[in-house]
Order: sequence, then C-alpha cells, then structure tokens
Amino acid sequence: MNNKDFKIVVLAKQVPDTHNVGKDAMKEDGTINRAALPAIFNPDDLKALEMALACKDALKDLMPVTVTVITMGPSRAADIIRESMFRGADNGIVVSDKRFAGSDTLATSYALSAAVKKLGKVDIVFSGRQAIDGDTAQVGPQVAEKLEIPQITYAEELVAMSENEIVIKRRLDRGVETVKTSFPVLITVHGNANDCRPRHAARLLKNKKACSLTEVKESQQSTANSQQFVEDMKALWAKKPYLKIEEWTADDINPDFARLGLSGSPTKVKSIENVVLTSKENKKINNSESEINELMKELVTAHII
Repeated sequence: MNNKDFKIVVLAKQVPDTHNVGKDAMKEDGTINRAALPAIFNPDDLKALEMALACKDALKDLMPVTVTVITMGPSRAADIIRESMFRGADNGIVVSDKRFAGSDTLATSYALSAAVKKLGKVDIVFSGRQAIDGDTAQVGPQVAEKLEIPQITYAEELVAMSENEIVIKRRLDRGVETVKTSFPVLITVHGNANDCRPRHAARLLKNKKACSLTEVKESQQSTANSQQFVEDMKALWAKKPYLKIEEWTADDINPDFARLGLSGSPTKVKSIENVVLTSKENKKINNSESEINELMKELVTAHII
C-alpha cells in the first residue's frame, strides 16, 4: 500500500443566481447589483466537486486523499466552503482581499494559481468549465498554464482512477473523446457531468459550525461580548481545527501585486447595455385550428416569425 498523501483541489466560485435576473439586477454603471440577486454555488463547480469526490472514493482504500476547495471572493463566499464540506470535501480556503477587486480572467487565474502553489504539491486541480456570471471558460485553462501542468477540458465522466493515472471522457462539439493522463493535471468539468451528491447528514452535523474568523467578527461586531465570542471560537478551533475555514489575503499567496485586480486586468469593458425584456400585451386563443391559423398570420405580418 502506498502511504503518500494524494491532494485534490477544487476551484469554486460563489456567483449571483442569473436565473432570477430582473430590472434591478444591474446598476447604472453596468456592474452587477449583487444585493438584488441571491448568491449560489456555481453549477459547473458543483459538478467539479462531485468528480473530485468520486476520485477520492476510488483511492480511499489505497492512500490518504484530501479534497480542498479554494474560492476567491468576499468573506461570504465561505458559504460554499461549508456546502462543500457538507457534501464530502475535507476543508476549504477563502482567498479574499480588496486588492483582487476588478480582476478579469487573467488576474483571477493568476491569484488562484498562486493560491494553489502555496499548498505545495497538488495532484489534481478541478474546476467547473465556466461560471454563469461570466461564461468565459477561461479561468481553468489559464490556471493550468500558470501552474505549467497538463489540462483536460470539458470532462464529462470519470472512467477510471488509480494512484498513477486518470481516465476521463470529455464532451466535444461532435462527440466524445476518452483521454488518459498521469499527475499533476488540471481538469475542467462540463455541465453534462454527474450532479453533485447531496449533503450528508453526519457531515452536516460535524461541520455546521465551520466558519472563518472574519465571519465570527462580523456576526458579533455589534454585541457587547464580541471579543469573548471570538476567543471562544478560537478555543473551539484549537480542539477541532477542521471547523476553521482558512482565509488568505493577497499577502499570503506571495504574488506580483502588479498582476492582481485592475492593474493586472488587460480586459476593458467599453460599454454595457442593460436590456430587460418585459411583456406588453398578450392574447388568449382557444384550442381551435382557425384561431391558431389567425395567430400565425398575425405573427408573420408583424415580422415576428
């Protein structure tokens, strides 16, 4: 039996729920009004988490396997670290700093790659194919390039897994392709992959108090016993270290600061047009051939179809 640790990282993002976009979803300056949209776990990243957990299941009898989730965003992004732990991840890290603000995909992938490097030797990095708030599908491949490791994109199914190699079926425009590679490797997961397993009751009970230091301070900032609460949480983390969600700032990942945030983002948005479709009028018809034909004539005359 090989006793080396096998390390898996999942890059995940908390995104605004674009299924509920309304007239208040955009601000006047063209940026997203995040306060008007609920924050959710990016769907493709959930699929990536499932594939990572499937790899862990395949190797758990051969060697110790650790699944770590890394998310870059505000402190509230710790929500998806907890969600990941409820479903099977071992731990997570929130990479958060005002100096990351305004990052495009190039700056984001640079910061994430620096965070992965800080972890040391990593065997597999998983990410979703793309985030629903950007749809670029660029961050995963860019992280692989910065880590200088091979990549498999559009992964749809884990075919086989061993301590030395992984076999993946990937979805292409005109079919599927099965590929095999050794480690390390970065894999981006397609939206057609398996849905993530549900929360596990025992893991939920074990990890329900998991939180970051920033969350503890923010939840108690208006109370008289806030300092005592912080000290109590630190004592709890000393006994149960798995309950502390780590937070890394820009200083912790030792970056070239010129490559972070706006200064490291060559992408410039020239203009944004906010278009909200609303219904103006409607027409009811009965289930009769004559009324359907009449409606079709109206639509053709109006050049709608």
